[in-house]
Amino acid sequence: MIVGCKRVVFGLGLALVICVLSLRMGYAGGKVGMEGWEKDSAYNKLYDPTEADKFKGFVVELKEVTPLPGMAPALALVVKDSGGEMVTVHLGPRSFVNPNRIGIRKGDKVTVKGVWAEINEQDVFIASKVKTGDFHEYKVRRTRDGTPYWTMTSEELAKETAAK
Repeated sequence: MIVGCKRVVFGLGLALVICVLSLRMGYAGGKVGMEGWEKDSAYNKLYDPTEADKFKGFVVELKEVTPLPGMAPALALVVKDSGGEMVTVHLGPRSFVNPNRIGIRKGDKVTVKGVWAEINEQDVFIASKVKTGDFHEYKVRRTRDGTPYWTMTSEELAKETAAK
């Protein structure tokens, strides 16, 4: 009887530890690896679609960044613009943006659309889309209102991509 109780207590304790670790590893709003990327997060409030801008340049590097403390990592591009300046371009959460599937590589000539923001006293560019060549375009936000694709339901995302 005592051995059976010990197993139950051990099992419950193990389940509790797994739950706590799952929460700490990034369960946010039902999506893993999305801490700080929620629709109304401080980071997403930095994106003001009325301030839309664009620039051209060459991709120097793809790298992982953490935009604000406590956020899940992001995939970013370092783009050398036409004036020779290095610009960090945030694409989105690493759990959403897969560098092997975006079709953007080091050395690519790109046109980047989005908005400028100041984070940790540095200017960064928060992308809505990146165009390479004449036909390839990688979109991460709705252009008209800046809604991030990673915050959309699968139905909304399907509707958005069908509208292209």
